[in-house]
Amino acid sequence: MTFSIYLSGLVGTLVLAGLTWLISLAKRDVSIVDSMWAVMIFASAFIYSSSVEPYWNRSSLVLTLVLLWALRLTVYITWRNWGESEDARYRAIRHKYEPNFALKSLGIIFVFQAVLAWIISMPLWVALTVPFEYSIFDTLAVAVWIIGMFFESVSDWQLARFKGNPANRGKVMTQGLWRYTRHPNYFGECLIWWGFFIFVIPTGAWWSILSPILLTFVLLKFSGVTMLEETIMDRRPAYREYIASTNAFIPGPQKETNPVADHQEEIS
Repeated sequence: MTFSIYLSGLVGTLVLAGLTWLISLAKRDVSIVDSMWAVMIFASAFIYSSSVEPYWNRSSLVLTLVLLWALRLTVYITWRNWGESEDARYRAIRHKYEPNFALKSLGIIFVFQAVLAWIISMPLWVALTVPFEYSIFDTLAVAVWIIGMFFESVSDWQLARFKGNPANRGKVMTQGLWRYTRHPNYFGECLIWWGFFIFVIPTGAWWSILSPILLTFVLLKFSGVTMLEETIMDRRPAYREYIASTNAFIPGPQKETNPVADHQEEIS
């Protein structure tokens, strides 16, 4: 494990970010960067694994899990956004940084995401380049990864079906996994990356815990839960009751709510 290999992963993400930026100029749509997020991380992982000689089976396991995660997420986001206009979050950023947003977006959108993807890939750098024997940590890591993939993929599928039904327009998704947490997809994503960190524990590279901690923070406080819920109650008033009854992140049983008390609190 050498830092130069890790730096080569940064170069890979920056190249992909630059190419995606050029495409975004032609499309006038920077939200295409979302489809490249998992691709950038897999590119880093592939670069790390390519540096290993001889190649061992454990690296194949980790790289396969990264590939499965990246394929699913990339296909889903690309399908979800296909034919749509620029995402509202990015339109707000575009408005904030005009004039000359096209040039500014290279740094504040594409380079930023490339560097973030590189930092998040930290456990993969260790897991793919440091040889050590199979242990209980590998079994635990795979188990956590599977649970995370289940939550992320199933909740995305459930939400897509819900949104695809015209009768649900303007309604709040409270079914399936969304009954137990308001953001089961984000919960699953975090589990996946905590799973990748567990692979690293036997190496003693505890500093790579920065990756899952950073990802969890970003999804909870930066671009995930907080950003999505800032305006959603204005668009869907029923979401207020959903917040009162359902955990934001970690799954749990729904809580009982008192509509009368809630109404009195609102008018008091």
